[in-house]
Amino acid sequence: MAAVTSPDSSSQNRVYFQTPTGTEETETPARKQGRVTVKYDRKELRKRLNLEEWIIDQLTELYDCEEEAIPELEIDVDELLDMESDKDRAARVKDLLVDCYKPTEDFVVELLDKIRGMQKLSTPQKK
Repeated sequence: MAAVTSPDSSSQNRVYFQTPTGTEETETPARKQGRVTVKYDRKELRKRLNLEEWIIDQLTELYDCEEEAIPELEIDVDELLDMESDKDRAARVKDLLVDCYKPTEDFVVELLDKIRGMQKLSTPQKK
């Protein structure tokens, strides 16, 4: 799954996750949510949602703007988890925040700390 920051129809930036098939979902009806939580660990989904909210809060502070004015960028947690080391992860996040005029080191360190121990949200294999 990829976390993507993108403006929606009301021109507010949101971070949402792409499903492994690449389709984007911002909201899931209640009856489909049961299927999602069967496929994915509910605790892991909650961690991702909390991380998404934290990222948005941090980006509004870093860019000193309202949520809808955050520059469009993609922080892909699964991509970061696939990387070999925290050094590689930090370099990738810093590259994404290259146009931020405020210091990003604290954000990068805290983000890496938050994703440590997280699992990739890939489609589980059928038994």
